[in-house]
Amino acid sequence: MESHPVREQTRPDGSVADDTPAGQVGARIRQYRKERGLTLRGLAARSGLSIGFLSQVERGISSIGLTALGSVAKALDCSVADFFDSGADSSPGSVTPLPTHFTLTRAETAATEYVSGQQTYRMLSERGPDLVLEPMLVHIAPGGRRENAYGHAGEEFAYVISGELLYEVNGVEHRLRPGDSVHLRSSVPHRIYNDTDSVTTVVSVVTPRLF
Repeated sequence: MESHPVREQTRPDGSVADDTPAGQVGARIRQYRKERGLTLRGLAARSGLSIGFLSQVERGISSIGLTALGSVAKALDCSVADFFDSGADSSPGSVTPLPTHFTLTRAETAATEYVSGQQTYRMLSERGPDLVLEPMLVHIAPGGRRENAYGHAGEEFAYVISGELLYEVNGVEHRLRPGDSVHLRSSVPHRIYNDTDSVTTVVSVVTPRLF
């Protein structure tokens, strides 16, 4: 599967229309923040993200990665999934509870996907309730705005399958090519960027789980 950058519809003030992925996520952050009576400063203090960055995300000018979005969700007392349209896995009906120690995901199983800015996240496993790893296949489209470097709890691993990726860790940029990987404590400020002209595909595993 290949993902392509979304053509965003910009308004005169530079913000992005709410029906684009970046605009949708930003609009919902703003909605939940206001419902809880929080200012941008208050949300910044709770999430550990800067006021300026959150303002750009709410207006759809900057995209936000899932891990940073996880901190916003925690600060707003909601789930990461609340910022996206419901996926196919939300269909009603009887569901057999998963074992707490094990999941098995078949290739033909419809995977849940989330799009935030230049990045498309394909979830690679079922939701094992007592499992802590979040494995994802991430497609990173070229260009877009660079996210702010950000640290959060947990660990992070990324393995490049195709394309190239700039992975900044603690202010130092590393260019990753197919077969390269990086593993870090996520508390160290880090960010990624695709400065090429093609989609980069990465297997990413983070802790704690986002969903």
